[in-house]
Amino acid sequence: MSTLMGVVQKPLLQGEVVVSAITKRLAGLNLNGKIAVINHLDLDETAAESLIASGTAGIVNASQTMSGAYPSRGSLMLLSAQIPIYEISPSAFALFENGMMAEIYEDTIRMGRYSVPCRAFETRNWLQLYQSAQQNVNQLLEQFIENTLQYADAEKSLIMQKLELPPVAHEIAGRHALIVARGSGCRQDLAAISDYIRARHPVAIAVDGGADLLLEQGIVPRIIIGDMDSVSSQALGCGAELIVHAYPDGTAPGMARLAGLELDKTVHMIAAIGTSEDVAMRLADQAKAERIVAVGTRSNMIDFLEKGRKGMGSTLLTRLSLGEKLIDIKGIQTLFHTP
Repeated sequence: MSTLMGVVQKPLLQGEVVVSAITKRLAGLNLNGKIAVINHLDLDETAAESLIASGTAGIVNASQTMSGAYPSRGSLMLLSAQIPIYEISPSAFALFENGMMAEIYEDTIRMGRYSVPCRAFETRNWLQLYQSAQQNVNQLLEQFIENTLQYADAEKSLIMQKLELPPVAHEIAGRHALIVARGSGCRQDLAAISDYIRARHPVAIAVDGGADLLLEQGIVPRIIIGDMDSVSSQALGCGAELIVHAYPDGTAPGMARLAGLELDKTVHMIAAIGTSEDVAMRLADQAKAERIVAVGTRSNMIDFLEKGRKGMGSTLLTRLSLGEKLIDIKGIQTLFHTP
């Protein structure tokens, strides 16, 4: 509590803080009653869904929750879930430590001997920025298309090159491959196809944090592929074959984490351009999967802008090459939603 002109003020929110400069690393954690302190410019829908699922009591963001650069709904999702958002200056982020207790007032956050100015990010702020961003959509789309076509032209020969498949890939031939990434709406979409999964028993291929999502549904992934930065240590140890997606020059930052967990002894590596989602699809196709069912993968301009990508050249080429073999079920849960 604090006092102002002799009046005792109660904090609007108080609790233990959990700090992460990379929001996706909070995915899958139990933050019930805790305050998530993040540094996330333009909070995206996937991050918002993870924070909502974590049970966090509130968000403190050391960056602009929404800049207005493009129309994003992540912050609105949090506010609609009654999770308050407070913004602080980037320089104040370093003052927060895991486990410390914080009290949030109207314009101040107090934790121990520190006091940090803050401001609430509210629905009216989101609406104003969203309307402003909508006015720039055509220009954004034009730039996005130009970038996509430029990189697609430069990368088309690389996309057509064969990947060096690990032995586990041969189990996919003639079967359905279920590729799961932790994208917007992925949890609901995966639940919506539970009957299909029980009937066809597809080979489950997780892209990074998609492994945790599969395990939540009682499905053990056969393969986990990615840079290994947003998948939990528990998921990495579930028995799946681990494939590190490396840059075309062979640099593989993900190997360092696996080495620290002593999981690098039997790890495979694939060096390829594009996103890990692209590589997972190409792997399934080259391994002669009968069908490739994608859940939570990026497929539109906002998806890519939210991940800091200004185009989708490799993804466009990958999806074109797969043709009708690929079934993207993004948003399928909305077809079954009843108000």
